[in-house]
Amino acid sequence: MSGLPQFARGAGRWLRQVAALVGKEWRQLLRDTALVGFVVFIFTLDILIAAGAPELDLRSAPIGLIDRDGSVASRELAGRLRAPYFDVRAVADDEAQVARALERGQLRAVLTVPHGFERALVRGETAQVQLVVEAADSNLGYLVASYTERILALLASDLAPAGAASDTLPEVRLQARFRFNPALTEAWYATISELLTMLTVASILLPAAAMVREKERGTIEQLLVSPLSPLQIVLAKVVAMAGVVLVGSTVAVGLVMHGLLGVPFAGSPLLFFSLVALYAMTASGLGVVAATFARSSGQVGLIVLLLVMPIIMLSGTWNLRESMPDWLQAAIYLSPLRYMVDIAYGVLLKGADLATVAKPAALMVMLGLAFLVVGTARFRRQFR
Repeated sequence: MSGLPQFARGAGRWLRQVAALVGKEWRQLLRDTALVGFVVFIFTLDILIAAGAPELDLRSAPIGLIDRDGSVASRELAGRLRAPYFDVRAVADDEAQVARALERGQLRAVLTVPHGFERALVRGETAQVQLVVEAADSNLGYLVASYTERILALLASDLAPAGAASDTLPEVRLQARFRFNPALTEAWYATISELLTMLTVASILLPAAAMVREKERGTIEQLLVSPLSPLQIVLAKVVAMAGVVLVGSTVAVGLVMHGLLGVPFAGSPLLFFSLVALYAMTASGLGVVAATFARSSGQVGLIVLLLVMPIIMLSGTWNLRESMPDWLQAAIYLSPLRYMVDIAYGVLLKGADLATVAKPAALMVMLGLAFLVVGTARFRRQFR
């Protein structure tokens, strides 16, 4: 038992040393006016001027089908909804399961074909179908609804009796309901997308710049000869810069996005900002790795750019993950932003709880630990 108090004292001293280094990092950052200006810009003005995502073609979007009619016409509709536009998946006729699938991003939409669908078409009457669209990504939600409506119109035309007058042709009337973004407000999606992009840039760049600054000023050797371990040095920079990113994201979400632009905050603020902090530390591990390859601020900027672009392109913020080739889809699991995209849209727009985002959060943390281990090992090896 005598060893326990000694361990506690040692752990306390270790944490106090890390806390002192964190304070040093914050003071050094405040003296760097260019870097401070960059941080202020990306979490305020950059969010305001985000112009929205470019339009994309719809490819392999997962859509659930509830077929209550079980007719030839409904099976024909399912066949027409398939590739290249949709990936049709049969789902249980259960509202709670459908809601969970939409909240977790497993489906982009759910189409319900009611009883009497084929009978109405054969008689030349109007057939009602319902489409529930996950519209957190407003542009994608619009595309899903438009493509589905066009496919239904062609189906109705093809099933019309030969020689039927135009005013007696059957009609399929689509009732689309958009969840999580009913008005398809593009600013909601665009600002969240821009926030995630800038979170990634800042989380990688700030710790990398802090470590390279120590090299340029020759103070890294002083830290290494002090009674500090490489892990303490690396951890202090990661925690300090994650704190800066957390403050910036609080201003961006609370003041700019929610306060000025009206972006909803449907979920728990505590949950969201806790996961933002975890994401910042995850991406900071990549910044530490980048810093071990750079000898100057110019070099670290180029390396960060080299890392950030693939991370963003593989995340689903600028493109549709389902549209990627199979070999590239396997690489998206190495992008930490891929998990934060599900978390951010889930908590902000869908009101997702901890159970819903637990899996992507756990995968993100494991990826961050791997980055931190690699970065610390390379940092230790550099100065042996």
